Amino acid sequence: MTNFQILARNPDRAARFYNELFGWSVDNNNAMGYRVIQTGSPAGIQGGIWPAPPEGQAMVQLFVQVDDVAAAVKKAGEAGGKVIIQPQSLPDGDQMAVILDPEGIPFGLVRTRTSPS
Repeated sequence: MTNFQILARNPDRAARFYNELFGWSVDNNNAMGYRVIQTGSPAGIQGGIWPAPPEGQAMVQLFVQVDDVAAAVKKAGEAGGKVIIQPQSLPDGDQMAVILDPEGIPFGLVRTRTSPS
């Protein structure tokens, strides 16, 4: 697993909550206003907070590092998963997609720009 994402109805309130509770630093100084979380644990995974869409649920989403996002999405579909966000490139150069497993649980696939080729 590479990181987590919190989808929140009120991302600023969620950022304050986690900062006060755990001391996590939250930075939204990036092209998309994504609230990047640094947990302070060198061995722990890092995360972020994103606004939940009006039709969506607040939730925690896990991201799994893969070598090829498109190939992993294809394989997930063959195994019974459903693509809910097609593979795409993000402004920082990362690639990601979001799928539902056969139980309907969402998770992300990611290939960071710093991943080995």
